[in-house]
Amino acid sequence: MDTIRNFALTAKAIQADAAIAGPPAEGVRASNDGVVLLSLVKGTRGYIEKIANQANGAYENGWYDACAVMLRRLLETLLIESFEAADKAATIQNTNGDFFYLRDMIDAALKEPSWNLGRNCKQAMPRLKDVGDKSAHSRRFVAQKGDLEKLLGDVRVVVQELVYLAKLK
Repeated sequence: MDTIRNFALTAKAIQADAAIAGPPAEGVRASNDGVVLLSLVKGTRGYIEKIANQANGAYENGWYDACAVMLRRLLETLLIESFEAADKAATIQNTNGDFFYLRDMIDAALKEPSWNLGRNCKQAMPRLKDVGDKSAHSRRFVAQKGDLEKLLGDVRVVVQELVYLAKLK
């Protein structure tokens, strides 16, 4: 009987310690890649892989606003990477060197003739930005699973195209 009691007390102590420690400082790996295929971003840049992982983790936990915001961030990051790789970063920067708002970056990408973006990518970028903006800035909008499910194909197309334009793969 004492063995069972000691085991129970040890388990409670471990549980209490874990609760105090919280999650790891750099987060945990999502259990799947239901939003951003990790094969598309693996081996690119560590921060791109982590943004994709956070989007996936947020989605699998039902935190759809967080997922939408991370997708918006991934889009913005990949656009900057693409302009920098093409030695055209000045196209999306003001005179102080600050990057433009995302809508202006998307407009610049759509107008960049040397990239020859696919039609699906051109149509998808504004949709990804829109749901990310609503999730980040609209106090009454709360993203739901359906808002993101209809964008999963868009995520795939945009991420793959921009990763290649950024010369990350």
